[in-house]
Amino acid sequence: MASAAPSLFVTATLLVFILGFRSTANAQLSPTFYSKTCPTLLSVVRSAMSQAVAKEPRMGASILRLFFHDCFVNGCDGSILLDDTASFTGEKNAFPNQNSARGYEVIDTIKTRVEAACNATVSCADILALAARDGVVLLGGTSWTVPLGRRDARTASQSDANSNLPSPFADLAALISSFTAKGLTDQDMTVLSGAHTIGQAQCSSFRTRIYNEANIDSSFATTRKATCPASSNSGSANLAPFDITTNTFDNDYYKQLVGRRGLLHSDQQLFNNGSQDALVRTYSTNAATFNRDFAAAMVKMSRISPLLGTNGEIRKNCRLVN
Repeated sequence: MASAAPSLFVTATLLVFILGFRSTANAQLSPTFYSKTCPTLLSVVRSAMSQAVAKEPRMGASILRLFFHDCFVNGCDGSILLDDTASFTGEKNAFPNQNSARGYEVIDTIKTRVEAACNATVSCADILALAARDGVVLLGGTSWTVPLGRRDARTASQSDANSNLPSPFADLAALISSFTAKGLTDQDMTVLSGAHTIGQAQCSSFRTRIYNEANIDSSFATTRKATCPASSNSGSANLAPFDITTNTFDNDYYKQLVGRRGLLHSDQQLFNNGSQDALVRTYSTNAATFNRDFAAAMVKMSRISPLLGTNGEIRKNCRLVN
């Protein structure tokens, strides 16, 4: 009898461990993750995004880019939102993000409102995923059902951001490689690049293309040169739209590529006598197909290495670890 109590204790402890491990292992993303714990979540996020996009339409593109840059660096975990600390140098000032990634204050506003509605319940990673979808919809694009249940990272890595994010100067092989590394196909890469149908890019990211490349429409190059001087000593931060309907989410981006009017080197690589030419032509003439494939690819991207179960945390402030 003397050994019964310890035996029961060991059994109970083992059972708790097994159940805990099983719940973590079985944790998965679900569109209804917050249906009981934060039933107003979707409306709170949509309302805040509506206000942000009404104030500045470009913000829809900026939030979408934030989400992309978050997911490509150690998964969709909200790490891009973290400020630098004494213990780590975060992603905000990595080369692909420095002085270009924006919209952090919009996510802050949404987080404050979500916290007021559902304290310590919804992750910043999930808020960013929802805000990205809403930004697309508010600019006339397609919608998709966002799987939820991500938790927030407790750290961030500037070096990982520098090495994981595709470069605007990348050739097709490098683009395919970077997307393959995240479990995304060539088609996913081409359709997700369609996010460039909204937003703008800085002169520094397309200067080399408009002055040095041959696979470019001459009148387009001339137009872009008017606000992007050849010298890197001036105008590097000047903006130019990816396509002529910059605040409308449509398939015009692909029409521009077919016309050799891709703004970035990496854009035009998708239509440059390579493996993606046929798909670009399809998207350029069939908006419905583009919208369908874009929605599917966004859901797929949003599932890249999320923190689930007891991993990570639910940050109270998206900029700071609890």
